[in-house]
Amino acid sequence: MASGAAIFVILLLFSWAGPFLHTASPYAIHPHLLFQEPSWQHLLGTDDLGRGMLARMMYGGRPSLGVAMIGSVIATLLGLCYGMVAGLSPSLVDKSLMRILDAILALPTLVLMIFFAAIIPLDPISLILLLGLVSWPGLARIVRNEVLAYKGRDYILAAKQYGASTWYLARTHLLRSMFPIVIVNATFTVADLILTLAGLSFLGLGIQPPQPSWGGLLGNGSNLAITGSWWLILFPGIAIFLAIMSMNMIGQGLLNRLEGR
Repeated sequence: MASGAAIFVILLLFSWAGPFLHTASPYAIHPHLLFQEPSWQHLLGTDDLGRGMLARMMYGGRPSLGVAMIGSVIATLLGLCYGMVAGLSPSLVDKSLMRILDAILALPTLVLMIFFAAIIPLDPISLILLLGLVSWPGLARIVRNEVLAYKGRDYILAAKQYGASTWYLARTHLLRSMFPIVIVNATFTVADLILTLAGLSFLGLGIQPPQPSWGGLLGNGSNLAITGSWWLILFPGIAIFLAIMSMNMIGQGLLNRLEGR
């Protein structure tokens, strides 16, 4: 887990603190520097417009990581609320909410996101909302099942006998008991959303130019692969891989600690 956290912190520093050290503009076009290979002058090379890949990688990490993290928070809150309501509701309401959830889970997420991305003006805010709104159902089912498992325990029943309200039980007992599971799920959701956003940007439906993103840089590099510009694919691909791997390492480490491994 420590290794994953260290990698992710390095990626955050690279994206947010890096531009203060490397002040080159990611948008500046230099026609005389087209397709420059990595060198001491251009550490990550340049693209088809002569723009420095180092600066574009730094600025591209901001939406690639920021949108995924905030989207994960939204998905976690929605899933937590829906699962809590379903688990604490009467049986008929619970079954109805679960059938609705089953219908939502049956929808192909990627196709759904491509559909909304094609009709909604794309910017970081809309992408955060889009990713958050399609990523909560899995957690909702987990939370609902945990609520059903916990609400029959003695300390919950005792609290009910002493007049504790449903809101008090959810806030004081159930949420505290499920907090570790929710945090683990949130870390895995960040990894999923980084990959999903990279895929959308690769297809031209994510972060829109001229704003760089790792998925967009990878897509642009793949279109230029015929020129032999390997660095245009390698560095965005490595960044996406490291971001996903680091969050999965963090999530797996937390899960192992919860299970006492």
